[in-house]
Amino acid sequence: MWQIFFDQMDKISAFLRIIRNCVDLVENGSHIHSQEVTGLGSDMIRRSFFAALAFAAAMPLTAWAEAPLKVVATTGMIADAARQVGGDQVEVKGLMGPGVDPHAYRQTRSDIVAMTRADLILWHGLYLEAQMEEFFHDLGRKRTVVAVAEGVEKSKLRAHDDYADKYDPHVWMSPVLWRDVVVEVQKALTEARPEEADIFAANAQVHLAEIDQLAAYGKQVLAAVPENNRVLVTAHDAFGYFGAEYGYEVLGIQGISTQSEAGLNRIGTLVDTLVDRKLTAVFVESSVSDRSMRALIEGADAKGHDIGIGGELYSDAMGEPGTYEGTYVGMLDHNITVIAGALGADVPDRGMSGKLSAGF
Repeated sequence: MWQIFFDQMDKISAFLRIIRNCVDLVENGSHIHSQEVTGLGSDMIRRSFFAALAFAAAMPLTAWAEAPLKVVATTGMIADAARQVGGDQVEVKGLMGPGVDPHAYRQTRSDIVAMTRADLILWHGLYLEAQMEEFFHDLGRKRTVVAVAEGVEKSKLRAHDDYADKYDPHVWMSPVLWRDVVVEVQKALTEARPEEADIFAANAQVHLAEIDQLAAYGKQVLAAVPENNRVLVTAHDAFGYFGAEYGYEVLGIQGISTQSEAGLNRIGTLVDTLVDRKLTAVFVESSVSDRSMRALIEGADAKGHDIGIGGELYSDAMGEPGTYEGTYVGMLDHNITVIAGALGADVPDRGMSGKLSAGF
């Protein structure tokens, strides 16, 4: 299959060289002074031009490869899913990079331009991109816009702590739930480019197998943490699905959204919990300020209890592009390995596949 493709691309390149030569002769013909030579040049141009037309007509339509599907995705996690499933058939632009908080993000002028030029826009939904929700509903009247996390069955979702009619959007924290989102991405790509359905299906199966391996790794290493240590204290309540999947209690200083305020009463309550239960580690997040977490640590210290930062977790954004942690699997591998190691389990030095950038 690929050899046929490369053969066709060689033919296209040859055709383009003929056209380029014709253009060069036209542009450079003015410096030829001899009438005889000029006539010869014109005749050559005509012959080359008609040869190019004949060449193009003889080429099968399959040789003219369709341009990649232009996809814009809001979060890094969705962008990664689109790249994994779409492969070479898609060109993906992610709007939110490392350290970006999707709860507070607003579209920029360049974002709007990219989305209006895209063939497909993928956003998360479930009120994650709260500041952009109205924009996406308006854009959906003109472009193909899909909220991929809205495809997860509502019975599997946690209630939102601030809004009675909404749900916790952090479904990527559960590999099992994220499988459903990957399937929704596959559906959206297939509807946009049905002739590539088999490729998308094959790529999706490979990626889903990787996610299954990740889920199994998580169960193995997180189960090795002593039961009384299975408490995850984080900057905001982004790890609820993670806790439900792996049997951990999750305590966030802020609520499900980073836009909720962390009051002094909440910090005081958590300080008492840390001291009473003799917890030894808390975790900061790459996309959330550590100010409240520092206040928590200082409060525990004032009561004579020493607690440390167990590590930095990826909550609402992945790692740097081009790194293992800059993929969904790498992001979760990092979180699982850091949490299990900090809370007392023996973990592989560089995670599930030995690809993590830092050892533990």
